[in-house]
Amino acid sequence: MTSRHAADVLGWVATAVFVGSYFFRRAAVLRGIQMLGSALWIIYGVLIAARPVIAANVLVFAAAAWTLLRENASLSSAESAGPAPGSARFRADEA
Repeated sequence: MTSRHAADVLGWVATAVFVGSYFFRRAAVLRGIQMLGSALWIIYGVLIAARPVIAANVLVFAAAAWTLLRENASLSSAESAGPAPGSARFRADEA
């Protein structure tokens, strides 16, 4: 397999992974798959020496990682606060 062919295959795999990420309902999974796709695109950009591809996907990776961390932080703080008043879990705990 030539290096150009390997780069092309990697580009198509990165495309499939990135597009496939949109079929996941859970935001955390979507972000994780987007991060994988952008990492593959970064490698592809390095192989073909395309700085714009590398830069764009470093930004996509960083944005996905930041939102994933932010969502996880807000979930963990919400879980430590306990059930919200008026929620079904709160009413069940009162009984």
